[in-house]
Amino acid sequence: MTTSHISAVPRPRVGRFRFPSVFAPRPAFRRLPVPKKWSQRRIVAVQIAVVVAALGGWEIAALLTWIDPFFWSQPSKIWQTGKIFFTQGDAFTDIFFTLRATVLGFVIGTFAGSALGLSFWWSRNYAAVAQPFVVCFESIPKLALAPLVILVFGIGLTSKVAMAVALTLVVSTLTTYAGVQAVDPDSEKLFYSLGASRMQLFRKLVIPAVLPWTLSVLRVNIGLALTGAIVGEFISSQHGLGREILYAGQTYDIALVWVAVLVLSFFAMLMYVAVAWLEKWLRKGVVR
Repeated sequence: MTTSHISAVPRPRVGRFRFPSVFAPRPAFRRLPVPKKWSQRRIVAVQIAVVVAALGGWEIAALLTWIDPFFWSQPSKIWQTGKIFFTQGDAFTDIFFTLRATVLGFVIGTFAGSALGLSFWWSRNYAAVAQPFVVCFESIPKLALAPLVILVFGIGLTSKVAMAVALTLVVSTLTTYAGVQAVDPDSEKLFYSLGASRMQLFRKLVIPAVLPWTLSVLRVNIGLALTGAIVGEFISSQHGLGREILYAGQTYDIALVWVAVLVLSFFAMLMYVAVAWLEKWLRKGVVR
């Protein structure tokens, strides 16, 4: 190569724009920060510490009259009232009455609502006719229907179950119907092209596709069923924790109100754990 050819070769520009050096060190690989997950024992310890701190602060605030103990009560008095409630009162009768109404309302409302929502898949015309009535019933305040339900079904267990069903039925129906509308139409065409009948399509495609939507509403229905049972007991009842709360409120026994509320919270948590286990079991069945 001659000198003229060497001079004709373009040289790299020096200054603002520079060619990267082949031997320049590459930047080190940075890992994304991963938050350290606490152990289950540590989580439980923190939860217990929060509860103890809250109860201790409540007790101290009541003793120092930072809050009015007449209206807010205090943990020590609630503990004493709870012991009297469970040893001398009708605690177990009231708890079993409320729990039975809640569980029956939850099961009936969830299954009936899910079945109604799934039935909308069979006919678009049927779904178009029925959907406005379902939405209209959902918009009605269920508390306004409570006196009518008590008059029709009486003051026994049936009226409390009916109130719980009224609160859970429509939510399950609308949620399941939303899942029905989300079923992939291409998958339906594929099933039909493979010779599947309408019933086989419903069992093999629609139900597994809608099941996650139905499971998502189970935890919401726990609170709704419990609310329906308590509201029915507020209106008229011979037993139940709702009747205890109403009686304690009328007699200004705030400690007894707290005892009933804590018992309700405990059983709601147990139902939540049971539903979480059921959801995990059903999801494993769907995956398999």
